[in-house]
Amino acid sequence: MRKIKLDKSIFNDFYWLNEPEKYYFENELVIKTEPQTDFWQRTHYGFRNDNAPALLTDLEADFSFAAKFKFEPQTKYDQCGIMLRLDSENWIKISTEYENEEISRLGAVVTNLGYSDWATEDISSEINSVWYRVSKRGNDFLIENSFDGTNWSQMRITHLHQDFEEIKVGVYACSPKNSSFKAKIVEMNIDENHWEAK
Repeated sequence: MRKIKLDKSIFNDFYWLNEPEKYYFENELVIKTEPQTDFWQRTHYGFRNDNAPALLTDLEADFSFAAKFKFEPQTKYDQCGIMLRLDSENWIKISTEYENEEISRLGAVVTNLGYSDWATEDISSEINSVWYRVSKRGNDFLIENSFDGTNWSQMRITHLHQDFEEIKVGVYACSPKNSSFKAKIVEMNIDENHWEAK
């Protein structure tokens, strides 16, 4: 397992898509989200947004990528999590999206050929720290979450339709409405694939 050091040396391997105005390192990466930023394409809501910050690296072959997040959202849809990306119309994001003081939406958005879908599970908004892990096997992906970094629960198995040899992987944070919050990335790891073959 390769644990990613969360300091300025991260830019030896990672790069920004839509670099945020405010971020810093303090043994973790802190991103201050900007209002009206999001990743979403077309479905149901009709709009298209591709302007949120994501810190990404390029990976080939199969892998597992895990990251731990802490967050204190302020407004509906505030979110931070893992991003996997081919381009603006083919990507996956995994996060907890704030709904209100009682519930938030633990889930994943999968965007294929320019259309997003969103699969969710309600969790308590008192939860403000979550691990996410995604494991790649070809064009298929196993998406999991954990509240302790040890015991993992399956959220979804999904597929990207667009063929690729390399995919961008990393973390993101955004505030689709007119709000802002601090998203903290506490740990990031790249490992061999944890998803067992059939």
